[in-house]
Amino acid sequence: MTTLKRVDVHVEGIVQGVGFRPFVYSLANRLGLAGRVRNDVNGVHIEVEGAHAGVAEFLTALERDAPALSEIERVTVVSGEPAGHSGFTIATSDPSGPHRALVSADTATCDDCLRELADPADRRHRYPFINCTNCGPRFTIVRGVPYDRPRTTMAGYGMCDDCAREYHDPGDRRFHAQPTCCPACGPRLRLRDARGVDLCGDPVSCAATLLRAGRVVAVKGLGGYHLAVTASDERAVATLRGRKHREEKPFAVMAADLTQARRLCEIDDAAAALLTSRARPIVLLPRRRDTPAARVAPSVAPAGRHLGLMLPYTPLHHLLLAELAEPIVLTSGNVSDEPIAYEDADALTRLGGIADAFLVHDRAIHTRTDDSVVRPGSGEVTVLRRARGYAPEPLALRRPAPRPVLGCGAALKSTFCLLHGRRAFVSHHLGDLENYDTLRAYAESIDHYRDLFGIRPELIAHDLHPDYLSTRHALQQTGVEHVGVQHHHAHIASCLADNGDPGPVIGVAFDGLGHGPDGTLWGGEFLRADLTGYERLGHLAQVPMPGGAAAIRQPWRMTAAYLRDDRPGLDVAARNAERWPAVLQLAASGLNSPLTSSAGRLFDAVSALLGIRDTITYEGQAAIELEQRADTSETGVYAAAITTSGRSDGGPFVVEGGDLVRAAADDLAAGIDPAVIAGRFHNGVAAAISRSCVALRQATGLTAVALSGGVFQNALLLERTVQRLRAAGFRVLKHVRVPPNDGGISLGQAAVAAARDRS
Repeated sequence: MTTLKRVDVHVEGIVQGVGFRPFVYSLANRLGLAGRVRNDVNGVHIEVEGAHAGVAEFLTALERDAPALSEIERVTVVSGEPAGHSGFTIATSDPSGPHRALVSADTATCDDCLRELADPADRRHRYPFINCTNCGPRFTIVRGVPYDRPRTTMAGYGMCDDCAREYHDPGDRRFHAQPTCCPACGPRLRLRDARGVDLCGDPVSCAATLLRAGRVVAVKGLGGYHLAVTASDERAVATLRGRKHREEKPFAVMAADLTQARRLCEIDDAAAALLTSRARPIVLLPRRRDTPAARVAPSVAPAGRHLGLMLPYTPLHHLLLAELAEPIVLTSGNVSDEPIAYEDADALTRLGGIADAFLVHDRAIHTRTDDSVVRPGSGEVTVLRRARGYAPEPLALRRPAPRPVLGCGAALKSTFCLLHGRRAFVSHHLGDLENYDTLRAYAESIDHYRDLFGIRPELIAHDLHPDYLSTRHALQQTGVEHVGVQHHHAHIASCLADNGDPGPVIGVAFDGLGHGPDGTLWGGEFLRADLTGYERLGHLAQVPMPGGAAAIRQPWRMTAAYLRDDRPGLDVAARNAERWPAVLQLAASGLNSPLTSSAGRLFDAVSALLGIRDTITYEGQAAIELEQRADTSETGVYAAAITTSGRSDGGPFVVEGGDLVRAAADDLAAGIDPAVIAGRFHNGVAAAISRSCVALRQATGLTAVALSGGVFQNALLLERTVQRLRAAGFRVLKHVRVPPNDGGISLGQAAVAAARDRS
């Protein structure tokens, strides 16, 4: 007689909405095992019994052969007595108990669905909402867990007989695929004018006709609305810029496929893998120098050597790009600084003055989500904006948090982070909290994540800046402990958590501005840091910001602050002659001129000095265009002195950033090409960082350096800095999973709060 064995198995991780139950069902039946599988609030629960060999093979194959979209965190196996199951079934989900189940990110349309989409004989031919277990909407349609159709925005669509047959057939690719639908029973596409009136004809074909005619079309995607024009039409792009009030910030471009994309940008294997990944982010890539200008209008990415390029990630995008047969601009559906529109009525109201037509559908979006942005370089990837395709999948931390934590993030590029155990749920990108609608979306998203993942924070971490709206939100929460975390410590802690390193390290935090405990504005910091604390060991020399925030909007003011009046005859002074003397006087007086050690302001000063950017229309523009202008083959290096502060206790050392500005001014006066000067400046900053870290290694014995802050979005600076540090024998930590900019701050805050709680 065959001896039976029974085990209860619980699988945690990303195992809902990725075909895990159908996989378990098929595996058990193939091995002749009995039992059942169901979703619960923690993951997937399996009861399986049968011959010892079959159960053993089941447990091995469960992890070895799991669905491609799944990510198993933990498998718990408990032996029990056989219950006498007959056959193997998929049972009704159990919604009871605290929610711990994970939700998959939205996933680009798979190859199988694309084949059906293009097949005239298939019943889903040209159906814009085709999906299966391996692809389609997930996070943006989920209202709650366990992940079942009634808890998604597909709840109102009853399946037709054909879809129901596929849904219940274990051998079908759509077995228990929750968003499954077809033209007979699912969402429908419409094309409407700016008044909301339906336009006749096939919506996709008519939308393509409008785009060819130079019209602006709003397209409803996975996480919200986009605004589209043909990428080659300069007049259409200029019209979109004017209506959207987006003066110069580059637009993203969507190409139909890799072949079309390769006509626009230099794409190696790593870039191709990113473009075609299931996340389908926007990938910043070098433009091809031999590309005819007509293929991409000049206004798409003014003064840029790179394009933000992406490939279609929904069936609707595939249909539209195939119909149009040329790339399109696809930018967020909003007026600049507002959150992306995602509800139909709101989109019609807010975008009615921008779009000439709306390509819409009636599948509701529950959570608005922007496109993610990544940048490959030197065999590695930097995430610049983490959103669709990545969020809300958690980051695994090295050590668990003793109590649940909420990190409230910063003010710009805002995210929040909910930390429970070893799971860090860094939210999708939310934007600038100074905008009321973004602030409301921020608060609503925190509530949604809390409910979705069953996390009730007992600690709330926040920035020290009292005027950040994220700080105010944190301090308004009652019944919790509040933990203040200095901005640049949070940057370094974010890098440590991102890399699973507890520290201590030499932390180099270079960004725009952050509140310093000494009352000044920090931004060019050298710290000794671990997750629990930090010490400021050095910084860039402080300079006044004449006019305060005006110096951010007008970088020439920073040039004046650095050079004062010891470089007469500069073009930057001549261009701003009417205000130059007054700004010099303002800087000298200290009135409305807060002191800052900001690396971002140093880059601004050089950008204006070289005539690249006197005023900006979006955050970081001056520094971005300085990087774009730099001659990457230049090996010359400007030198910056490193001095002590003169305090009796030694105090932090000071890197004289002004030396770099003065060297650049001297070269400019000597007629050196600004591109060469920009290259020497970048090399000089990298050299100053390396020299400072070598000195700190001698003083502290630390051999690892963590690089964080928005300035390290600069690929040229990052590459040159890493090269020098590694050549000097350092282990270098960079951001891998979250942005180095303020989008990663919330993770750092949460990690600090958890570490202090442990200690």
